Amino acid sequence: QVQLVGSGGGSVQAGVSLRLPCAVSGHTSALDTVGWFHHAPGEHRDQADLVARIIWTSGSTVYADSVKGRFTISRENAKDTLFLQMNSLKVEDTGVYHCYADSMIHGRTWGQGTQVTVSL
Repeated sequence: QVQLVGSGGGSVQAGVSLRLPCAVSGHTSALDTVGWFHHAPGEHRDQADLVARIIWTSGSTVYADSVKGRFTISRENAKDTLFLQMNSLKVEDTGVYHCYADSMIHGRTWGQGTQVTVSL
């Protein structure tokens, strides 16, 4: 199995930066893709949109158009940690961020949501 523990988040003003870590444990050698989804306040996780994902082994990344140039996803394999560096935050980035991990063996695993609130 794979376990994910997200952290970070908080309330910030527009324009500042936040970094969201997600600790990955368990059968990490089986990981294919990891990343984050985001949903707005009041929505549920099944309404979330992909923010960014990264191939665990190769480091190849994909970003949503809305965050390109502002967000950076990375992983520190030695520490089995995933990061989402969020710069130039906008009000519309407000919501809950869920880290996830996909593997052929275990399917999709979700971390708990992390709240980010961006205000003017």
